[in-house]
Amino acid sequence: MAKELVVDLRGNGIETLDDFWDAVSGPCGLPPWFGRNIDAWRDTIQARGISDVIDRHDVLVIHVDRAGLFSRKNYEARALREAFAGRRSRLVVHQPLPLNGSDPHDEATD
Repeated sequence: MAKELVVDLRGNGIETLDDFWDAVSGPCGLPPWFGRNIDAWRDTIQARGISDVIDRHDVLVIHVDRAGLFSRKNYEARALREAFAGRRSRLVVHQPLPLNGSDPHDEATD
């Protein structure tokens, strides 16, 4: 069974790529010199060799809400989603928590 690093960012206000980099830096063990751009991220999660934390796992899975950056149909959001292509990483986009308080973890979408 593949060893997964699961990073759950649901509930975080991720409006920009900078917000995303801030949110993943700690849990993914990104070094201070990490480039904070999509090409650097692709290298980190696909080619590996940049983050010891990610490298210790077979698969990186990041959960986010379909809100903010991940609700937009723009180049940055599309390019970030495409960086997760491959067997070593997965981005799971969930419907945000409804106002009635039901659990958003019940309805995952990609």
